[in-house]
Amino acid sequence: MKTILVTGASGGIGRAVAEKFLTEGWAVGLVARREAALADVAQNQPNAHILPCDVTDPRAVDQAFAEFMSATGHLDCLFNNAGIFTPAAPIDEIPVDDWFDAVNVNLTGMFLCARAAFGYMRHQDPQGGRIINNGSVSAHTPREGSATYTTTKHGVTGLTKTLALDGRPFQIAAGQIDIGNAETDMLREIKDRAVAAGDQPPPTMEVSHVSDAVWNMANLPLHANTLFQTIMATQMPYVGRG
Repeated sequence: MKTILVTGASGGIGRAVAEKFLTEGWAVGLVARREAALADVAQNQPNAHILPCDVTDPRAVDQAFAEFMSATGHLDCLFNNAGIFTPAAPIDEIPVDDWFDAVNVNLTGMFLCARAAFGYMRHQDPQGGRIINNGSVSAHTPREGSATYTTTKHGVTGLTKTLALDGRPFQIAAGQIDIGNAETDMLREIKDRAVAAGDQPPPTMEVSHVSDAVWNMANLPLHANTLFQTIMATQMPYVGRG
């Protein structure tokens, strides 16, 4: 049985991806802070492994990975997905705590989980595996007022490139999926607020397209890799925005 560990699995894109892989028969490690929400995703499925974890805590990350490896014996894929947004503002109005929160989750959390996955993939038999980082269209093109989120997501791009390079001798493939306007609960709230304010809601796409894209990336043989993929609502202003 193939295995994947999904961070941020309690909702949104992480939940959609976890549910996709469970449906396809993979063993899935469900990582997030909210244990009750993870139990709702797992639905008592025997291949679902509930791993409550704060990805900013190095000891908690090591424990979650160790527990999953003890149960499955092998790690085929990490979907490194956990992340947060902070309120948009000009940089001089952004609370410093918002910066620390974004860096801790979006960058340090990504590093800690990639580090743990890389170590297991490097030393397991057969050697190798795949790490898929959730970047963002903001990993390449910012929105106004997004200094915290955009900076951390640019950092994720650097992490992805370095993992891809360092993973070559060990059959570890690393790639990044950059997602724009998937229809999650959070984006539905944004749409509802826009409609209530009389504004045009942002264009969106179904989150199932994202989980299908991650599925396709994860199922490539290790000698092939999608280094970067952008999937987005066609009408969103990504190209040319700034």
